[in-house]
Amino acid sequence: MDALVTTQWLADELDARDLRIADCSWFLPNEQRDAAAEHALAHIPGAVFLDLAEIADTASDVPMMLPPPEKFASRMARLGLGDGTRIILYDDSPLRTAARAWAMLRSFGVTDVALLDGGLAKWRAEGRPLASEPRTPKPRHITARTQGAGIRDLAYMKANLTTATDQIVDARSPSRFAGTEPEPRPDIVPGHIPGASNLPYARFFHPDGTWKRDADLSAVFTDAGIDLDRPIVATCGSGVTASVIAFAAHLLGREVPVYDGSWSEWGADPTTPKETGA
Repeated sequence: MDALVTTQWLADELDARDLRIADCSWFLPNEQRDAAAEHALAHIPGAVFLDLAEIADTASDVPMMLPPPEKFASRMARLGLGDGTRIILYDDSPLRTAARAWAMLRSFGVTDVALLDGGLAKWRAEGRPLASEPRTPKPRHITARTQGAGIRDLAYMKANLTTATDQIVDARSPSRFAGTEPEPRPDIVPGHIPGASNLPYARFFHPDGTWKRDADLSAVFTDAGIDLDRPIVATCGSGVTASVIAFAAHLLGREVPVYDGSWSEWGADPTTPKETGA
């Protein structure tokens, strides 16, 4: 299974016994949208709702951190997203949040997982079927084969200030990267990690919400001054849109880890240096 599947591919595979579909929509509070309620009203037939805000380390002061392995396994099993299944992730969020679910699953060693190109918006625009009845999946065991694969922490990022081994690529908007726009979360200093490059996540997509591919996708990195042949770590506000960078690199055959704490952690830590400006 390719890492990115088309709406036609999914329509043809909907009845496959080993296929599982998860709606991974998530929104920032200022968007005033309720992902669970929207899922209940209309979702791709057979899809379950994967709540990114709840399937996280809710004991952490930093938002959206990856969950402990036992919580991950229990929540995935409850959703029927287990061993021996092919998992398709989609969203209806401007933040392209299915990529975050992809990064989470892969961090625990689950690799038979793909994104739906264009998400729910493309599926709906094509007049494909939608469902509103709640789904109660049969629980399925899942094996967390790894923990923290493709993830970087604060200590690693601090060390990289000295070694400069990895290029730091920030998926936030230019104004948040420059520090001219207030952060959406309180008590976080605006700016970016010293030496980071800004690559807003929206640049990876065509106007219809589908992913750029091949040379067009590679050009997004090179136009931002990013060398795909050197190590990269992706960051953002809370590790969500950084996952878009990681998935884009994956489509190009590169593996890019995500700094899980991202600016929510770095910007709130008084011991970390901050830069402003473009």
